[in-house]
Amino acid sequence: MKLRFLGKNSNVGDCPTLYATDRDTYLVQGWRIFANDLLMQLDIPEGQTAVEVPTELFEYLTKDDLPVGEIRRIDEPIMILTPGGTFVVQGREVTDPEALSQMNIPDYETVVEVPKAAIKALLEEPREANLQRRAQPAL
Repeated sequence: MKLRFLGKNSNVGDCPTLYATDRDTYLVQGWRIFANDLLMQLDIPEGQTAVEVPTELFEYLTKDDLPVGEIRRIDEPIMILTPGGTFVVQGREVTDPEALSQMNIPDYETVVEVPKAAIKALLEEPREANLQRRAQPAL
């Protein structure tokens, strides 16, 4: 798997990072989830895991020729928006040695792979929001 770096949340040390792959997926490197109250809210299928990342990480999607990087709705693979302003992203845990060798992943982080199409769909406003906007009277 070949990776293309899109961005990371900070310049100091290792931190949540976003990559595009040659498989029409994104790799989301983020913090492992250890909080029991958060884990209890998730139904994680076998072979998948979840990571927590700052919402701003998805702003780097514009480097993948997407018009915006603002997630406009919560749906798979983004499972939760936490009160602390982070997203919980669920996906297949990355075990590919070639991909992992291209990243620097501390023990408190892991990486999930999510389909590009699923992330792109979350950038669009829900149909109901568009309809509500059109229904607003002009000022």
